[in-house]
Order: sequence, then structure tokens, then C-alpha cells
Amino acid sequence: MEQAIQDWINSLSHERGLAANTLQSYERDVRQYMHFLRDSYELSGWGDSRKLHLTAFLLQLKQSRKTAATISRSLAAIRALYKYLLRERLVDHDPSVHMEAPRIDRKLPKVISLTDVEKLLEAPQTDTEAGVRDKTMLELLYASGIRVSELVDLNVDSINLDMSFVRCVGSGGKERIIPLGGIAVEWLRQYIGGARAALVRQDTLAEPALFISQLGTRMTRQGFWKLLKKYAQAAGVDADITPHTLRHSFASHLLENGADLRAVQEMLGHADITTTQVYATVTKKRLKDVYELAHPRAKQK
Repeated sequence: MEQAIQDWINSLSHERGLAANTLQSYERDVRQYMHFLRDSYELSGWGDSRKLHLTAFLLQLKQSRKTAATISRSLAAIRALYKYLLRERLVDHDPSVHMEAPRIDRKLPKVISLTDVEKLLEAPQTDTEAGVRDKTMLELLYASGIRVSELVDLNVDSINLDMSFVRCVGSGGKERIIPLGGIAVEWLRQYIGGARAALVRQDTLAEPALFISQLGTRMTRQGFWKLLKKYAQAAGVDADITPHTLRHSFASHLLENGADLRAVQEMLGHADITTTQVYATVTKKRLKDVYELAHPRAKQK
């Protein structure tokens, strides 16, 4: 059973190019199911599993107070495994067929207002090299909507200042080109032309990373997270802000100002447009809130 899991994970990595975190999550879920089959039913092969076993496993997850999202993710991983096992003729049936996943109440992404975004972007003190770097990172994050992992993975040659775009590699190794506004381009020009050179040390001159830490090496996700928290506090913005909040705000603000949903999907790198549509829901909710607050006859007396 373990060898089948490893072969399946290898096939996902080579054929679909899934991100390491996704592969680890898939493997963790199916291994948990494998241990359940062994410990609870003493099964020794995937072909011995039946629908009743999978039902019992999902029930155990529910009784352990796992969230609907966690249970759905586990079922998706198990389905993907059985699909592979059938394709490789390692089993002759799929017990996950017609198995329904629990309904997930999708939470609306958290966004902040344009006013708060501007406060945050103005928080770094740009009289130091580190301040210019931090200002540039924040401007770029909001200007492009890229993920924080994509932000810190950028190299100097990922930026085209003349054409005003950034090239980033998202999940699954998929590359996308995102246009940049004039303000972000100007800060990138200032950072690359001066502050970055000062941050790179003599022993790290060959470092290709765009954003450099105080150690002269590539900025980490954790390092940027700490910086964001510091600037959010200084700006008086919601203490729970995360790097993803700027990504959410980027998408929501674009849609509020008339951007095409498909264009926003492309910039965010979403494979499925239904993922992007949640931002349209946020926009509609905000419009409703504004209407109820502002219209003199929105509420009954």
C-alpha cells in the first residue's frame, strides 16, 4: 500500500507538476486513510477496501471534529489515489464513486479599504535602504496581487521595467505575466537602482533574488510577514492583516472599478474561474453595505 502511494505521488509530481505543499497534503491525507484501513479493518491492499470502509473513515474524521473543508480535502485526495490505482490496474473498483463530500460554507476573503491600503503603503520610512525595499515590496504586492511565496521567489530578471510587467511562477510551475502600474514601477526602479545594491553583501554579490534581507540573502516569507505586521501596526490597520489580505484587496478593488472577471482570474493565476468569482461576491456585499449606510430610505423607520 505504501509503495502505491509513493508511486502515485511521483506521478503527480512528474505529470501534473503540483507544488510540494500540495503533494505533501495529498500524501498525508491518503496515509491517514491507509493507517485507518490497517488498524481498524486489518486490510493489507487497496483492492480490499470497500465503500463501507471509506464511509467509516469519513465518519471518524467528522467525529474527531474535523472541518468540512478538511474532510472534503481528504476525500479529494483519496479519489485521486483510486483514479490512479484504476488507471494502473492495481485495483478493479473505486469505493469513492458517488461518495458525496460535505458541503463547505465558503468564507468570503478578507479585504481592506483603499484608504487602509494607502495607509499601509505609506508606513515604511524610505530614508533607509531597508525602508525602500519594504515600500517596494508592499507596492508590488498590491499592484500585482501575487502570493507572498511568489513575491519572495522573484529574481531581478523577473521584472521588466521598460514594459512594466512582472513574470512570476505560481503553483504547479505555471508562469504568468502581470502588468504593473506606474507607482510600483517607479519604486522598483529606485530599489533596483540603489537600495538593493546596498543590501547585497560582498559574499552574496551573486544572489539573484530581487528582495534582499539584512543578511544579504533572499527575503523569506516569514521575514516579510514580520515586516507586514510591523507596518500594519504603525499604520493603524487591522492587526489580523496577512500578505494574502493585499492579494484579496487587489482583486476586489479591480472588480469594484470595472475590471473583467476573466482578466482578474488570469492575473491571480486561478485555474478555475469559480475561485475568482468569490471576489465578485465580496464586491456585491460591499456595495450593499454602502447602499444601506448611505441611502436615506434604505431602512424602514
